[in-house]
Amino acid sequence: MLTCSKLIPGGQGLASALIKRAPTVSLDWDVRQKSRFQTQDSKGRVLSVFLQRGQVVRGGDVLLAEDGSLVRVEAAPQTLLRVTTCSQHGTPFDLTRAAYHLGNRHVPIELQPDHLKIEPDSVLADMLRALHLTVKTVEEAFEPEGGAYGTHHGGAGHSHGDAQGHDHDHAPEQPHVHGPHCQHEH
Repeated sequence: MLTCSKLIPGGQGLASALIKRAPTVSLDWDVRQKSRFQTQDSKGRVLSVFLQRGQVVRGGDVLLAEDGSLVRVEAAPQTLLRVTTCSQHGTPFDLTRAAYHLGNRHVPIELQPDHLKIEPDSVLADMLRALHLTVKTVEEAFEPEGGAYGTHHGGAGHSHGDAQGHDHDHAPEQPHVHGPHCQHEH
């Protein structure tokens, strides 16, 4: 058994060739949100994963094993509900309304520009249909949002304050441009 106690988000800082050659583990959301679990990688090695409490594993992350080897994490397909607007009389705002109601119920949700994904729940499916949304069962990877104070889907959060402590959440004097001279962290 091999122990993994370090997670490298998105394989950041690692050469892409190393990541591509690394054995993989395919894990569903239920397992990836746990800080302690056991799994088997694509080489057949049994891995005991011990991460910091509250640390979530995302598809594309890399686990570092005690022997120095890398293990690439893949988000396993799982049964989900895909929520889209009604093609006949829906609007994009319907998805915003659905995200609001699901968030009010603290439901893990994956947000995409044209759809939402949640874990199967017949009561929520009925509520979404009552909001005139289309709900379809699919087998796909699940990467729900991390929350406003945690890691966001697709990367780490960022600060809107600059080195002088100015708060960019208030209307800036000049237009805010994201680029090499932006002067705040991303």
